[in-house]
Amino acid sequence: MNKNTPLQTGMQPDLKIEVAIIGAGTSGLYTAYRLVTDKKYKASEVQIFDMNSKLGGRLESVIMPGMNFWGELGGMRYLTSQQIVTTLIEGYPLTEVNPEKRIPVLKDKMTPVPFPMGDPSKLIMYLRKEHFKQNAWDEAQKEDKKLITRYFLNENDLGFSSDQLFNKIIYDVLMADAWVAENYGTKIKKGTTIYDYSFELTSVDWDDIKPKLVYNFPNSPYYNRKVNDLGFWNLIKDQVSQEGYEFLANAGGYYSNTINWNAAEAFPYMVGDFSEGTIYKTIEEGYDSIAYAIANSYMEHSDACIWSENKLITFTKEHPCTSTHKYQLTFLNLKTNTEWNVYANTIVLAMPRKSLELLDQNNFFFNSNENSVLNENIRSVIMEPAFKILMGFEYPWWKELGIDSGHSITDIPMRQCYYFGTDTVTNNSMLLGSYGDMETETFWKALSDDKVLFEVKAANSASLKELHQLNDVQATKLMVNELLNQLREVHGPQVTIPEPYVTYFKDWTDDPFGAGYHAWKAGYAVKNVMLYMRKPEQNEQIHICGEAYSDQQGWVEGAFCEAEKMLQEHFGLQRPIWLANDYYLGW
Repeated sequence: MNKNTPLQTGMQPDLKIEVAIIGAGTSGLYTAYRLVTDKKYKASEVQIFDMNSKLGGRLESVIMPGMNFWGELGGMRYLTSQQIVTTLIEGYPLTEVNPEKRIPVLKDKMTPVPFPMGDPSKLIMYLRKEHFKQNAWDEAQKEDKKLITRYFLNENDLGFSSDQLFNKIIYDVLMADAWVAENYGTKIKKGTTIYDYSFELTSVDWDDIKPKLVYNFPNSPYYNRKVNDLGFWNLIKDQVSQEGYEFLANAGGYYSNTINWNAAEAFPYMVGDFSEGTIYKTIEEGYDSIAYAIANSYMEHSDACIWSENKLITFTKEHPCTSTHKYQLTFLNLKTNTEWNVYANTIVLAMPRKSLELLDQNNFFFNSNENSVLNENIRSVIMEPAFKILMGFEYPWWKELGIDSGHSITDIPMRQCYYFGTDTVTNNSMLLGSYGDMETETFWKALSDDKVLFEVKAANSASLKELHQLNDVQATKLMVNELLNQLREVHGPQVTIPEPYVTYFKDWTDDPFGAGYHAWKAGYAVKNVMLYMRKPEQNEQIHICGEAYSDQQGWVEGAFCEAEKMLQEHFGLQRPIWLANDYYLGW
């Protein structure tokens, strides 16, 4: 797997091209790859621009010194039901009779591997200063008991795990709507116990249900309102009380899942993909390999170019080359601090919300006096802060607790830790020490702003010289000490947790990303916004695509699906031969 994709950090003033793609994340790279491999344009006519020095946007895989495997600072896995990402990584079946024999789509070989979620009988849940194993709810239910926690839940919610309680809420709301019950009741099922629910709804079904679903609880302040207009927090509190909400927010592991985002969009997200045998996978060579593999397939073509460390400042229609090119784009070359112009007939802004907002808001396209609809729709999504701290230890101390992989969950500010793996030769081991999101972000921000960074220490097969190259990505000493404190509280006194020898800190709220992922706000007609963003102005050849305005927010597949629909709708591309005809791309 080649990650040395050539990047052009220079300038070519007055460059003239057909399509300027801004953003070398997955949607921008995919757009360039498809336009060129489908021979819609020559590679010289489609160029990619990005202000960062690396590819992949919010994908970033790193190898820590002294280890022989990848850790993930950004997106880290995919579902096998997500066909574009799965096919690009794994290839497509030669025949239906022989699905194991697969034809690669991209030249670079990627090795799909399971993303281990660990053994719930070993993994920890630490809530309100009380320790549980993650399967404690199931074990109690097997003995016909209700696991009692320190949350004062409603009588009929006692004994439910967080996943089960989410399912109960969604089942009750769906089946309270007579139209849903009549049309989809056979796919929304109660199991043999009070805890079991199953949802056999496809993405097409959900897209039919989401805009129509009505909240049908007469004693509620939200009676007869569209669920699409309700915040998820509002709805959860109404169903299971504020205390029930606290339990779901804490035990679920992510505050971002239970913030007051669009409740209708939250439903399919929370119940997950029902497809038979769906599993999490990742890429052995690091999850950002998908970005590099796509970039390399684009770069194979003559005169293809990815302009890195070049920041888009603005674009205009008032310029000297209007007879041949519609737009003049002005870039700042970050290495030389010099502005230069590019001329194009089409612009693809493959960017999340914050990146769009950092562009010149007074130009003809963004000017709120001229285009208030675009401004409103850009703000239709919530920017969800997220950061990660990887820690390298000299041995896998968690194995003393029988933990091999997966993640432990808590309500204290670290929220989750993932046990990423151990180098079989050196025994050095990697832990994702904190997976902070939403309200925990300010807790850690105060510590990450401190000036004193963690000091790396030599370890087996990790020299100080090698480690010092990571000095500028170390977490602060304050942050590491606080995190160790929390890890010790979560894992209890039966294990001694040593200091790490190296860390790696990434805060995705920093510009230009502004967020780790995004969520739709309540009250927006998501279908209309998604269609609109792919071509906001009918008279302009300007497009917006990416994860932020997709119906699979937080997933690479969301970015791919938006790019693919944009290419089919506005560039006249056909569905690629490697993508199944019946695969639903969403609205």
